[in-house]
Amino acid sequence: MNVILAAIAVYALSMGDAFAYLDPGTGSIIVQGIIGAIAGGLVIGKMYWYKLKNVFSRTKVGDTAKSGR
Repeated sequence: MNVILAAIAVYALSMGDAFAYLDPGTGSIIVQGIIGAIAGGLVIGKMYWYKLKNVFSRTKVGDTAKSGR
């Protein structure tokens, strides 16, 4: 595994210049992807937080009939 990572690192560091043009549209797509990844991570985190909270709580989340609310 270390040999493969070392080979990839050597290959990546030995590449020359790309001479590529990144216009403002490309930058906005990158920013949009980063914001979308953060938002998706927060939604998934919220879902698993409620599941974890439900495992460790005495009354289950959503059991309003037993708690009298």
